[in-house]
Amino acid sequence: MLRKLPSVSIYRQRCRKTSLLIEVRKIRNKQVSLFSGVELQVDAALGLTGICDYIISKSTNQVYVSAPAVMIVEAKNENIKAGLPQCIAVMYAAKIYHEREHNEVDRILGIVTTGSNWKFLTLEDTHVLIDYDEYLIDQAGKILAIILQALMPQSQVARLP
Repeated sequence: MLRKLPSVSIYRQRCRKTSLLIEVRKIRNKQVSLFSGVELQVDAALGLTGICDYIISKSTNQVYVSAPAVMIVEAKNENIKAGLPQCIAVMYAAKIYHEREHNEVDRILGIVTTGSNWKFLTLEDTHVLIDYDEYLIDQAGKILAIILQALMPQSQVARLP
């Protein structure tokens, strides 16, 4: 049986996205870890189980997820808006994970991306903030800055101009 292969543009988008995420790890001198396609089992009763597209963890441990800080969802069918509920769910799952591990976390960054377009969300306490702007891959510097800021301790972020 033949199956339809993804288009070349989908492969390009995945490469751009992965390259940008690897760059975050390089900039942070491998003080963060990057995971793709890992299963996160948080709470089956709440439906908070499943495979995460990408996770950036505030840990050097590249073997298992220990401090999820940035949760990244691949937009299905190039539809950023449709990916928002899934992103909020994985951010909430990360919050519960931290609570169970007794990790103190002020916020969790969520990203929904097509590879070309990037939309950012922030979970603080029980509130989700959605950035009105959508960033294009041409704005890679801005995208990197947003992700890197989310990986900084809250006390340092408060001091930024």
